[in-house]
Amino acid sequence: MPSVGGQIILPEGYSTKVAEYVRSAGGVFVADEVQTGFGRVGSHFWAFQMQGTDFCPDIVTMGKPMGNGHPIACVVTTVEIARAFTANGVEYFNTFGGNPVSCAIGLAVLDVIEKEDLKGNAKRVGAHLKDLFNRLKSQHELIGDVRGAGLFVGVELVEDRELRTPATKAAAQVVKRLKMEDRICVSTDGPWENVLKFKPPMCFNMEDAELVVHCIDRILTGSHHRNNQQSSHSRHIRHSLHSFAARSLHSSGCNHLGSSSCCNHLDSSSGPGLEE
Repeated sequence: MPSVGGQIILPEGYSTKVAEYVRSAGGVFVADEVQTGFGRVGSHFWAFQMQGTDFCPDIVTMGKPMGNGHPIACVVTTVEIARAFTANGVEYFNTFGGNPVSCAIGLAVLDVIEKEDLKGNAKRVGAHLKDLFNRLKSQHELIGDVRGAGLFVGVELVEDRELRTPATKAAAQVVKRLKMEDRICVSTDGPWENVLKFKPPMCFNMEDAELVVHCIDRILTGSHHRNNQQSSHSRHIRHSLHSFAARSLHSSGCNHLGSSSCCNHLDSSSGPGLEE
């Protein structure tokens, strides 16, 4: 599952086929688990495992969640690649590599994930979060799609569900208001930055999920009401302009209201017009 592509769920077997093409061209398949790993997707410990048991990347990278805020990262690879890396005679050196404090913290994080069943929590709460968003989707046309796995969820905002026109400005506004009004930090994602990206702490619970969705519902409902008021105001202005034009035509002696000749008459009339 791409972590910065809009939370798109890849079909099972997709990565296996891609890896075949990559390897046939002399490349290696790298799975970046910095955002999606360590049980966040709920069903598996690593997101690449969602592609099936027969798929295995050549390199797996992991980072930030590994230390729960403490700086630590790791790369896992195959024996073949590891041997090729050392066989070239170039020694790899890292001043802070294998730092005992970082390693101890990494081990503690793994203990907490297991003891507090954070992977299971991600699965349960993530399913509840998606269900809440899907209910919200039935109430707001602005929500075009809800997707993701575990506590890694994307809510795509669109101006038109059939055309899937990205609602980039609306997404930015939701993010801004969540931060300013509710102190909730969410980001946008996807090629058009119209996907609300949810990757909360692994201790995120049911009540937290309901609070977030409630706040978004309030924001979208308020925006809908404002848009309706603006539309009503626009209709009122158009009606007023139409009435003004009709009076102008009547005073100038035109009896062809609604025909193209009236437009020509308005353009050439020396009497009061819309420009005034």
